[in-house]
Amino acid sequence: MSQTIGKTRLAYSRTWHYVDAGSDPRSLGRLASSIALVLMGKNKPIYDPSTDCGDYVVVVGCHDLHTTGNKRLQKKYYTHTTRPGSLKSMTMDQMFAKWGGGEVLRRAVKGMLPKNRLQEPRLARLKTFEGLRHPYKHNIIKFGNQSVLGNLPEVQEAFQQTKSA
Repeated sequence: MSQTIGKTRLAYSRTWHYVDAGSDPRSLGRLASSIALVLMGKNKPIYDPSTDCGDYVVVVGCHDLHTTGNKRLQKKYYTHTTRPGSLKSMTMDQMFAKWGGGEVLRRAVKGMLPKNRLQEPRLARLKTFEGLRHPYKHNIIKFGNQSVLGNLPEVQEAFQQTKSA
């Protein structure tokens, strides 16, 4: 039996997902893990760890990310330039002030993606925005897990035609 059944161009097509981080009740880690699963393509039946079949994710409202405990003051992010004495640390609160919540979310998602050659292309499909405005409004197909395609007038008309036939 062939192992390429179902692996069509349509199956590999990328969907744009919309996530509002400000109104999402989940904490930063739980939100980042669900975003990582969509970026990897684990929500698709054709998932294969060696192929890149994930979707795009647009996250808005990153300035209102929800964290638990005292992570804003206690969690530290480290950078090092490999030169002696160049280790620098920054708390999550300082990271929010300097780079915004999008960078905090991006680093959380990056830590949850597999460390292989597909990590950077997958992370490039994550689009984060501090406010609610973004330039990908026409690309969005799914809000959370709800599909927008079923509500389009063209799709409703096609459904009516198939029911009447």
